[in-house]
Amino acid sequence: MRQNHIEELRPLSSSFALHRGRPRRLGLAGADFWRLWYAGLTVFMVRWMETLAMAIFVYQRTHSPFLVAMTQMLRLLPMGLLGAFIGEAAERIERRTGLVLLTLMMAASSGVLALLAWSGRLQVWHIMIGCFVNGIGWAADNPVRRVAIGEVVGAERMGTAMSLDVAANNGSRMLGPTVGGALLATIGIGGVFTTSVGLYATSLIATLMLDYRNEHRGMAQAPVLAGIAEGLRVVCADPRLVGTLLVTVIYNLFAWPFTSMVPVIAQGTLHLNDAHTGLLQSMDGVGAFLGAAAIALLARRHTWFAPLYVGGLLAYLVMIIVFALLPWPVPAGAALIAEGFGGSGYSIMQATLVFLFAPPEMRSRMLGVLSVCIGLGPFGFLLIGGLANWLGAPAAVVITGAGGLVAMALTWPLWRRIG
Repeated sequence: MRQNHIEELRPLSSSFALHRGRPRRLGLAGADFWRLWYAGLTVFMVRWMETLAMAIFVYQRTHSPFLVAMTQMLRLLPMGLLGAFIGEAAERIERRTGLVLLTLMMAASSGVLALLAWSGRLQVWHIMIGCFVNGIGWAADNPVRRVAIGEVVGAERMGTAMSLDVAANNGSRMLGPTVGGALLATIGIGGVFTTSVGLYATSLIATLMLDYRNEHRGMAQAPVLAGIAEGLRVVCADPRLVGTLLVTVIYNLFAWPFTSMVPVIAQGTLHLNDAHTGLLQSMDGVGAFLGAAAIALLARRHTWFAPLYVGGLLAYLVMIIVFALLPWPVPAGAALIAEGFGGSGYSIMQATLVFLFAPPEMRSRMLGVLSVCIGLGPFGFLLIGGLANWLGAPAAVVITGAGGLVAMALTWPLWRRIG
């Protein structure tokens, strides 16, 4: 049955073979893929620079692990609130135009924060608003940019394309916190936001250079809510999609929120300075980059996708518990490298599996539903932030990591159908 499914996927790339009446190049060496890849890389870089800088700024101003967790929660909140609507809208608009508008919006947000920082008027509530605004761009990445990548390269090359895209994300997770911590320690948070604006400018140039235009806008006549309902019906009818999205929910409730506690543990438990805090947080990106590179080189068979997805989450949950229990910076950094390496399988296969399982004309809509599942993460951040205020950040990470392992064990009959 699986082999039949794979064979059915192979012709899908041909549905994207025409572009303005000309044959399309589907190879990963095509210029449009690399433009989309670079646009993602710069946005990822900004995300991780600002995540670290904002967390340290809020922690140093308030000494509240809960408020630090809220900076991450607000970045995810638009996925839960708007993800389905963004996915539906992505079926109705030209995706290159959407990317341009999203980049301008995020650049404007960082620009305002830079002006407030340089003028000495930046406050915690400004940071919170900026997190929410940039979270809208994050919510749109799957149904807009990553669907565009899939349409450029074709279904057969989607796994490799996502490996390269996630490698860019993980590379930015490695470099972004280090750069953000160094800028924060030397220039201040205004330098972080100014650098963000410059990176957004290069992303905008790459987006404007795209030749790609999406051609699947035929279902745009249905009412928005009806389109969302249709997408949910498609999900419920396919056990593979149900299992894939269930694993996503567990990750975002029990695994991903731990990232908000890394700066808190670094400064409150390990007693690191700003620059060393950024270096520690980058270790997660080092492991994830290495994992993504290994998957891009080795994991070319569809039969590997589901084990990498589920196994990556399980490894992630185990290693965050190990990280939280270590009282020394070097072993803690090694645990983050191992956590990132394991989590890379999950990160790469998440959008890949949804893209492959979804009907071609509904891929943006399905990835919008994926964004909604990711958007449940704010509940996880509320949980870990409250536990950290009550029991301390290390205990909060251990409890949520263990809760994720229990949730995976209880839902095994559902997610085992992914493969």
